[in-house]
Amino acid sequence: MAAQSFDLIVIGAGPGGYVAAIRAAQLGLKTAVVEREHLGGICLNWGCIPTKALLRSAEVFHLMERAKDFGLSADKIGYDLDAVVKRSRGVAKQLTSGVGHLLKKNKVTVVMGEATIPSKGKVTVKTDKGTEELTAKNIILATGARARELPGLEADGDLVWTYKHALQPARMPKKLLVIGSGAIGIEFASFYNTLGADTTVVEVMDRVLPVEDAEISAFAKKSFVKQGMKIMEKSMVKQLDRGKGKVTAHIETGGKVEKHDFDTVISAVGIVGNVENLGLEALGVKIDRTHVVTDAYCRTGVDGLYAIGDIAGAPWLAHKASHEGVMVAEFIAGKHAHPVKPESIAGCTYCHPQVASVGYTEAKAKELGFDVKVGRFPFIGNGKAIALGEPEGMIKTVFDAKTGELLGAHMVGAEVTELIQGYVVGRQLETTEEDLMNTVFPHPTLSEMMHESVLDAYGRVIHM
Repeated sequence: MAAQSFDLIVIGAGPGGYVAAIRAAQLGLKTAVVEREHLGGICLNWGCIPTKALLRSAEVFHLMERAKDFGLSADKIGYDLDAVVKRSRGVAKQLTSGVGHLLKKNKVTVVMGEATIPSKGKVTVKTDKGTEELTAKNIILATGARARELPGLEADGDLVWTYKHALQPARMPKKLLVIGSGAIGIEFASFYNTLGADTTVVEVMDRVLPVEDAEISAFAKKSFVKQGMKIMEKSMVKQLDRGKGKVTAHIETGGKVEKHDFDTVISAVGIVGNVENLGLEALGVKIDRTHVVTDAYCRTGVDGLYAIGDIAGAPWLAHKASHEGVMVAEFIAGKHAHPVKPESIAGCTYCHPQVASVGYTEAKAKELGFDVKVGRFPFIGNGKAIALGEPEGMIKTVFDAKTGELLGAHMVGAEVTELIQGYVVGRQLETTEEDLMNTVFPHPTLSEMMHESVLDAYGRVIHM
């Protein structure tokens, strides 16, 4: 069979790949996307979306338990774990079928199978029906990443889980150990802890949510501990002894090893890029610690070969992948493309309380040599937060004292994953403290705290 030829072939149909393919098709490029498992990738099937559905169930359950605080009564509150999981899977399914529809609508050719790149501009796909040959001048690698497995701590699906097992649990953990307190670890810890699991989180760094601003991490930790979580920082799981229905974890803190028993362990210790079996080494693609090395335009150094999303390194976020996908499609089509700046990408964590941030932490800004002005505002000073029954949280803003540039914004509390976008837009438009102070924020909203935090940085705060 003759090879099918395209202007662009995208390998991987996650939030990077499918978005790149759609944008390329919109720009008139004849486009194919190759996917080995599910349209929508990890994000829609096993990541961002189904976890948010689970966390929403936990949030509603938590509110039901607090019914009395709101003058309401709710008796015999309980949950059906299978039904919670079923809802989550249904949400994921609805969105993945949506991706299929969008690709079809944009006339993107979808090839389901495993891709390799035997030589420049050629892609071979192993499908159910045999092998298909595709050619294109441009190829985008969007193969994503998978959970990192540490030796001795590998998942078995019974006692030790990865995120996939945690998304469709066979049982409710009673005593849970979560290894790693990045976004994935802390979201699962939050979900299971809210539903009643006795939860311990072990983090090798000196604080939970280690990429966040130190003050925000400390605030979140206090909340988690108040909710009954045990947090072990500067600690390491050295080994797991698996028995019948229980795991004994050897946890080292400050040079001392203690043994603790659990019935379930969730490992969330980072990710590794899916760089194997593609033929990248033979093509001369540079790979650094399982990630493809790229320039600002996602070029790999091999002519016509680009890499986007998780495979191209941090930050490992779906929205970064999508944005890079659009940028590369526009670059290939000869449009004026803007490289994606990592510090302009917001991170959102949907634990309880939520955490969101964009730009530099206070420590990073100082390390980069900025003279900073820092503002803070607590949720307890905001009318809407109190009315919502969510008075715990804070917003922190970091400005360059010389220019008034907003260097970073960091939040913890109810709905901050939605609020952060205001600061993201502000940074994109190169806002200064003056612009933000002169902006009229609607009342009563949580967003008013964003205004007050800016005012506080300049000694002008009103409600504190």
